[in-house]
Amino acid sequence: MMGEELSVEESRRVGVAEGEAPAHATQYYAALAATMGALALGCVIGYSSPAGPYLLAHTTATPQLLTNLTDDSQTQVRERLQLNQEEYNWFSSSPNLGAVCGGLLGGPAINSVGRRATMMTSAVIFVCGWLMIAFTNNLGVLVCGRVVTGVSMGLTSTAAPPYIGELASPDIRGTLGGGFQVMLTTGILFTFVVGEVVSSWRWLAAWCVVPPTLYFILVFFAKESPTFLVAKGRHKEAAESLQYFRGQHYNIQPELDMMRKTQDEAKETKASLKDFGASNILKPLIISLALMVFQQFSGVPAVIFNMSTVFKESGSGLSEGVSAVVVGVVQVVATGSATLLMDRAGRRTLLLLSASLMTVSIVSLGIYFYVREAGATMGWLPLISLIVFITAFSLGFGPVPWVMMGEVFPGGVREVTACLAAAINWTSAFIITLIFLPIRNTLGDYGVYWLFGVVNLCALLFTFLVVPETKGKTLQEITAYFRNSSNSTRFFVRNLDNRRTREVTPAPVWPGADCRRA
Repeated sequence: MMGEELSVEESRRVGVAEGEAPAHATQYYAALAATMGALALGCVIGYSSPAGPYLLAHTTATPQLLTNLTDDSQTQVRERLQLNQEEYNWFSSSPNLGAVCGGLLGGPAINSVGRRATMMTSAVIFVCGWLMIAFTNNLGVLVCGRVVTGVSMGLTSTAAPPYIGELASPDIRGTLGGGFQVMLTTGILFTFVVGEVVSSWRWLAAWCVVPPTLYFILVFFAKESPTFLVAKGRHKEAAESLQYFRGQHYNIQPELDMMRKTQDEAKETKASLKDFGASNILKPLIISLALMVFQQFSGVPAVIFNMSTVFKESGSGLSEGVSAVVVGVVQVVATGSATLLMDRAGRRTLLLLSASLMTVSIVSLGIYFYVREAGATMGWLPLISLIVFITAFSLGFGPVPWVMMGEVFPGGVREVTACLAAAINWTSAFIITLIFLPIRNTLGDYGVYWLFGVVNLCALLFTFLVVPETKGKTLQEITAYFRNSSNSTRFFVRNLDNRRTREVTPAPVWPGADCRRA
């Protein structure tokens, strides 16, 4: 059985030091550094939408470094890079294959070399991938470059959320964790805007080198996670790191002692396959994996990766590029709002709101296409539906799964479970992006979006019945909750009668928590 057998009182003392509140400035900087990786990640996700029309339309522009080619050679380059629809589907979805590999590599990496070194390595790989894309002269290298950037996506998504969760104090952990999705959406918007300006998929790839470069520089000057340093026995460095994140005048000793106790117990009871059946591991693992799957199968990756196609088919009066930029701006604003609400409204509340609105808006999008086939025109409906959908996604199912991935797992298995969650996320993204157009061709435009509506309804029910609230809780309190909830017969099936629920639910491990509300 894994460690972290902490008493409730011990858990509640973590982070409370003589009434002194922890400093936030250094935590914000470190979180900004880590989330620059999400900005680079967003560039990879958003790239295919503005780049696709140039590749499909056979209008490739050539960077100045390639101008020494003869006119005939340039023509051959453009011809070899002309994509048909099937090739474009692979071009769009191939980064997710790399992300799966990166996610699987990320777990061992953050455990062996650390969160910081893993993030810096992923920044270098990002740059290499973009350079391959910008200066390639054949389809194979183009797709390979996309896969390479995908590897960095996997590494970053595995390293950054746990890093932020471990360095953040409970009062701002939700806000800092939500910053990952804010920067991801900002990266998507960045590609949409630059794509409108440069009118070249090659120059767009060159501009995408900027975010990972900033990522590397900022992480270079950030401190390593104190949790990782304690796990490696580097206690002096761990104390310096924790003091840096909590402030010069904050008493870190109670929190540092708790970290050491947790790691000592984890070392004495190494994780095995049998341990994953334990309540404090299995339940958060199921929740995290399910949220990752719902995040991708909600339909938003297909909408983003194929934004140009969606607006072209919608018949909207706005140009494809302008429509995409509008949606990108809405996504950034909504995600930023969710970040501010994360530690106020709570993770579970945002998920419920998100799933409800996504269900209604994606079904409305399906209704538009159904009516359109009958000859009616409502060019405004797809744009409004997509804006509502993206807003709803950005409020909940965009940021919350990444936040919860960094906080619900016990420390002894956090690397392994984060690796698995990231791999599942990107596997789901690859599948849904690749099959979106074939499913649309089979079910029709309206049928595929109604299918996404059913998925979002399932996400709503899952959140209501299963997902706990974690706002304002220490990592130790969250672990204690999942461990102590093993005797509850209401964890997966909740009864709306509060009195009956209390009769079968053990005493909560923090004030106001129970298995009905969680």
